[in-house]
Amino acid sequence: MKIPELFNRNELTRTLWDFRYEFMVAGLFSMIANLLMLAPTLYMLQVYDRVLVSQSTGTLLVVSLITLFLLGVLTFSEWARSKLLVRSGVRMDQLLSRKLFHASYEAHLNPAVSNPSRAFTDLTELRQFLTGNGIFAFFDAPWAPIYIAVLFMLHPWLGVMALFFAGVQSVLAWWGSQATKPAQANASKSQQEVTGYLQSKFRNSEVIESMGMVGHLYRRWAERNANAMGANLHAQDVVGRVTALSKFVRYTQQSLALGGGALLVIYGELSPGAMIAANVLMTRALAPIDLMVGTWAGFLNAREAFNRLSDLLEAHPLRDVPPLGIVPKGDVVVQDVVASAPGRDTPILQGVSAIMPKGSVTVVLGASGSGKSTFARVLLGIWPHSAGQVLLDGQAIGKWNRTELGPHIGYLPQDIELFDGTIAENIARSGTVASDKVIEAAEAAGLHSMILRFPKGYDTPMGEAGGLLSGGQRQRIGLARAMYGMPSLVVLDEPNANLDDEGENALVRAVQGLKAQGKTVVLISHRPGIVSVADRLLILQNGMVQASGPRDGVLAALKKQQEEAQAALSQA
Repeated sequence: MKIPELFNRNELTRTLWDFRYEFMVAGLFSMIANLLMLAPTLYMLQVYDRVLVSQSTGTLLVVSLITLFLLGVLTFSEWARSKLLVRSGVRMDQLLSRKLFHASYEAHLNPAVSNPSRAFTDLTELRQFLTGNGIFAFFDAPWAPIYIAVLFMLHPWLGVMALFFAGVQSVLAWWGSQATKPAQANASKSQQEVTGYLQSKFRNSEVIESMGMVGHLYRRWAERNANAMGANLHAQDVVGRVTALSKFVRYTQQSLALGGGALLVIYGELSPGAMIAANVLMTRALAPIDLMVGTWAGFLNAREAFNRLSDLLEAHPLRDVPPLGIVPKGDVVVQDVVASAPGRDTPILQGVSAIMPKGSVTVVLGASGSGKSTFARVLLGIWPHSAGQVLLDGQAIGKWNRTELGPHIGYLPQDIELFDGTIAENIARSGTVASDKVIEAAEAAGLHSMILRFPKGYDTPMGEAGGLLSGGQRQRIGLARAMYGMPSLVVLDEPNANLDDEGENALVRAVQGLKAQGKTVVLISHRPGIVSVADRLLILQNGMVQASGPRDGVLAALKKQQEEAQAALSQA
């Protein structure tokens, strides 16, 4: 079947369209279940108006057996509908989880994206709505007019009464949504802010404890917590009023339906059996509307989750870049790169160009805020807001398959993040541990002897080792991870920021070892002492290239500029 244009807008709607047959079958079971919901009503009519009048036990037995059979079919239909939707929810998760995983991962590379990890919470919320009471309300709602039509057949005034209460409940559902949504959203936001504030401060518990800041922290938290409790109390108060009014309407409907039926019996316009049946039937007619009142908030949340997931999948579709089938050598050319960030007026990098030949060591220098770290991310193709070209062996960095390219790239960021698992698994990039490569990378980073001092050696879990590692040791583990497998291109962002003299000497030896093997190294630093290992220098100032080229030539040019500046100053 051709996909209608409505369902061909994005990845999520196309995926949901794949479940059209499951929802059609669920709708068929819903039709059977809702038709058979009339069985108890018909049974009451037969018992009160036929069996009690005729005193026939045979009639009672036959009517009871038929009703029992119909109720069995009803139970099977509801069970089958529920089981079908639950299995559809599992398949929906299987179809979308891989796409959402990669979309969330790529969204984390974009500093402008807010909380991309919420995607799986949104998927769970959408799936639970589509496979639970929320969707049942929409399946059952179209049958409410049929029940109301049966009430009109019993007596017109019963139908009018049902229509009146249906309208009241519909208005109540709309009003309840409008009244409760802002209050609940404000309460949820306030609670998240309180939790996030506390967690962020507790991560710095050593600083707080050492400088006696816990009292100040408590006062600030208590103020935020009081505001959050006030917002939560207001939200509960609003929900309580809506719920109380909803119960009042429901109880009133049940009582007035019975009273109205009794009045019609008194005037001889309705039989006693029809009066009891009409009361049950009216309750059943309004049940889908009542269920929609209860699930309306869930529907709105599911709709918002759907919109967020649609935007995420549209912004970050699953990339299927074909492998180039070649091993990169490490020739890097940067041409007129401009890098920006959302909310920033001026670009971080402005027309940066440089060459980094295979087997060379390029040191990028510059003051803090000059764009060095952004340059590293652009170089690796992980900065989302950039223009210009970064060529690796003549191919744009974005045209490389990342799974294919990854083993040939080494990256050490400023903020070292070690993953769950053992030290060996961290060095092996959470993949299959090749012992010889792990030891080679650890030795190159000067870590081997330190790791062997742990009771479990390379098999030490990071949970145990993390508290025993200094900042420099964690940085050297990150360096070993970047050097694992001796990749063709290694980018090191401030690798000596936390290193002592021994660690810096190990870093110099590691860079020299990579160079001896013909690897390309880009080393970013603000410490000029590392210049001794450089073949080429790239100096950035305010996002622009101040100087670039072979080390000796750049140093000579800078020295000449300084001498000329001093001479001009002395003459002045």
